[in-house]
Amino acid sequence: MKVNDDFLRQIDSLHREKGIDREQLIESIETALVSAARKRYPNVEELRVRIDRNSGAIHLLDGDIPFEEMDPAAFGRIAAQTARQVMIQRIREAESDVVYEEFIARVGSIVNGVIQRVERGTVICNIGKSDGILPRQEQIPSENYRPNERIRAYVTQVRKKGNKVIIILSRTHPDLVRELFELEVPEIYEHIVEIKGLVREPGYRTKIAVSSSDSRVDAVGACVGVRGSRIRNIVEELGGEKIDIVRWNEVPELFIRNALSPSEIDHIEFDRNNMRARVIVPDDQLSLAIGRKGQNVRLSSRLTGWNLDIMTVNQHAAWREKGRQEIASLPGVGEATINNMFIAGFESFHDIMELGIERLMEIKGIGEKKAQEIYNFAVEGYRRRLEGDAKDLAEAKDAKKADETASVAVVDGGDA
Repeated sequence: MKVNDDFLRQIDSLHREKGIDREQLIESIETALVSAARKRYPNVEELRVRIDRNSGAIHLLDGDIPFEEMDPAAFGRIAAQTARQVMIQRIREAESDVVYEEFIARVGSIVNGVIQRVERGTVICNIGKSDGILPRQEQIPSENYRPNERIRAYVTQVRKKGNKVIIILSRTHPDLVRELFELEVPEIYEHIVEIKGLVREPGYRTKIAVSSSDSRVDAVGACVGVRGSRIRNIVEELGGEKIDIVRWNEVPELFIRNALSPSEIDHIEFDRNNMRARVIVPDDQLSLAIGRKGQNVRLSSRLTGWNLDIMTVNQHAAWREKGRQEIASLPGVGEATINNMFIAGFESFHDIMELGIERLMEIKGIGEKKAQEIYNFAVEGYRRRLEGDAKDLAEAKDAKKADETASVAVVDGGDA
């Protein structure tokens, strides 16, 4: 009986150490012992093994009928090895299931780990009961990963391959930043402050839009923390990545202004049919609004959901003059009607598209049929204008590139 007591204690120890269900462990051992017993009792058709859960006694059964109490030591070395192999296999399968169930529930959350090694650019991290894989494409370009360093990563995928559990991690996923804010900002965790949108260029810049459901709580201030303590912790975790906290607003104009902050904005014109917005800024604010390599306006466009075109006041004046020429080119429209259109705010094809047919019909001298003709003409003209602008821009870029190439050739010739 002492042997059986030790046997049960070992099962309990495995249960605690591996986190495998006790009943699942016992069933795995029963299966393994059947493999061993079958070599001694080849003629028993429905050979089964039953382990008493209280005493640890091992019974051999033919179907449901017990016929002998089993002593594993009596089966010999080969049978014991067979049983051992089956048991190890079953325990590994059970252990794999435990790891899979634990980490499948953690997809979409952050895990802490320690870097074990780097293999051909792929980082292998110990994250507890298993290893996680941080592929090259999920790594922040500016970061270096060294063995024994601690790391935080976002779990994007968990899958099984045989008895192995493959856990894919990411340092570039936008939701890594979202989860970090939830950890650092209690108001977000408590749903007082809500993250309305988040866009990211990993390693460089993130824009996050927030709002508060409590008028007493400032959403931006809660995310920044006292003297910037909260945002500083997140920036340090991301290796110095710049983070812009934007105050969300349901009014597109205000939201776009907040997204492009700190650049000053003169005014914004909207093309709601095409979800485009033309942002007019003072001449000295153009580079700030666009950002380095277009990063600020690119992220702001993604955050707000509007395609943003940045234009200076002078550029816009030239654009408007071109627009007035467009209105003057409308066929079948007299000078008096054109003046009435200017007064009503129709100063370009874009304005006609934005304000629509019903507003056109409010102008004296324009009926439903004429309004539809004007609108159709404006839509086609605006399309041609955009195509022409794109062509001019491409030609300007080609010319600039040709000038740079020529300059290089002159310098090389001078050196020679």
